Amino acid sequence: MNNTEVHSRTGEDVSPVAEVKSAVTGFMNDFKGFQSDIHQRLQQQEEKLTMFERKSAAQAARPVLARSAEAEAPHQKAFNAYLRSGDDDALRGLQLEEKAMSTAVAGDGGYLVDPQTSEMIKSTLSATASIRAISSVVSVEATSFDVLVDHTDMGHGWASETASTTETSTPVIDRITIPLHELSALPKASQRLLDDSAFDIETWLAGRIADKFARAEADAFINGDGVDKPTGFMTKTSVDNDVWTWGNLGYVPTGADGDFNGADAIIDLVYALGAEYRANASFVMNSKTAGTVRKMKDADGRFLWSDGLAAGEPARLMGYPVLIAEDMPDIASDATAIAYGDFAAGYTVAERPDLRVLRDPFSAKPHVLFYATKRVGGDVSDYGAIKLLKFAVS
Repeated sequence: MNNTEVHSRTGEDVSPVAEVKSAVTGFMNDFKGFQSDIHQRLQQQEEKLTMFERKSAAQAARPVLARSAEAEAPHQKAFNAYLRSGDDDALRGLQLEEKAMSTAVAGDGGYLVDPQTSEMIKSTLSATASIRAISSVVSVEATSFDVLVDHTDMGHGWASETASTTETSTPVIDRITIPLHELSALPKASQRLLDDSAFDIETWLAGRIADKFARAEADAFINGDGVDKPTGFMTKTSVDNDVWTWGNLGYVPTGADGDFNGADAIIDLVYALGAEYRANASFVMNSKTAGTVRKMKDADGRFLWSDGLAAGEPARLMGYPVLIAEDMPDIASDATAIAYGDFAAGYTVAERPDLRVLRDPFSAKPHVLFYATKRVGGDVSDYGAIKLLKFAVS
């Protein structure tokens, strides 16, 4: 019996060609199913990737302050608990767990305030009408800060190919040491107020501390005698600018005892300062003196004083900004009531970045005292960068 007969009896076409066709058809069906499954899985992976990218973009778009606040939340929460109830367990835990960060310091010195409160206080101090706003401010970890001042230009000379080079002189360097002193504030609040969860203790404390610190600093940077406080520039010896020497502040007389003798004195004061300092110079005076100066006119009848053109911009005198510092003296006989100079070069404020708070619930019952301390110093760093206007004949 041949194959043809077998095929005819069964009624099936099982020739080699038919078998190949059947196998190919089955393979194609299986491949299409596999391809569909792969496509479905790729689509699912693409959807997951899209959702991940959207989530990442949303996180990246969040404000930096929000992320930093979340990062510092444990310290802020622990500090809040300490301020309200005196519970310092969390702060002590942070000290043990985060020694490298030095976020908390236990002991009689109190605890470091949380970063948000510290930044709030620093921003307030920088924005107040204080010499700090126009001076050079440096952060130090030591108990003092040294400023090196070069009194003379380093020796120099011109050279040619054939001529010999002459030996240049060495510069004269002076060292000014600015010691840091402890500044303290002692705001107080009732325990009942602290128990009120709606009371924003950090903002309240930051405002009180900043106000006390700002008042103390503003006076010390101008009138401080250097004893347990910064040295103010007004306490330095002043001499006529015509005979000025290092270690003193030069002054320009108005030509009248306790008064102005026209606007020329202010012009003389501006040009008594070296040209290298004038580009960054500012006037410093109190409100009473400013009230007198803003009425003055030049020989052509134009006011020397001009108000700021935008909100927050300082007034200007002869084109230079004016800082109103109420601790400056009033116009009087022999008073140096106006200062002018580049204070960023002429006066340096040095401070430690840490600010501590110690809670005292016992000394003023039923109130709670918060003993806040920081270390800060200040002194004249360049005697040639500041000039004074003296209300005297000579």
